[in-house]
Amino acid sequence: MSGTDERNTAAPKDSWPLYEIFVRGKRGLNHVHVGSLHAADDRMALTNARDLYTRRNEGVSIWAVRSEDIAASAPDEKDPFFAPSGDKVYRHPTFYDIPADVPHI
Repeated sequence: MSGTDERNTAAPKDSWPLYEIFVRGKRGLNHVHVGSLHAADDRMALTNARDLYTRRNEGVSIWAVRSEDIAASAPDEKDPFFAPSGDKVYRHPTFYDIPADVPHI
C-alpha cells in the first residue's frame, strides 16, 4: 500500500473551503460556534461536523457555514460601530414604571 490516500485525489485538502460549525444542544435555543473544519462540499462539512462535534449525542441541529460567507465587524472598530445605538435612550427601559404585580422583569 502506498503512503498516499487515493480516495480524495480530485482536490487536495488544503484547497477545500473552510467551514465554521455551529451546534444547537438538546437544551439550548441557539446555535453555538464549536469550531472549524475543511470539507469538499456542504454535505461533507455537515457529516464531518456531526462526527467531530456531536460524538456524545449532544446536538440536535448543526449549521455548517463557509467562512468566506460570514461578514463580521472588526473588534478594533467596536466603539465607532456601536456608538449610534448609545444615543437612542428609548431602547433602554430606564424610565418605565413596572407594576408590582408583573413577575420576572
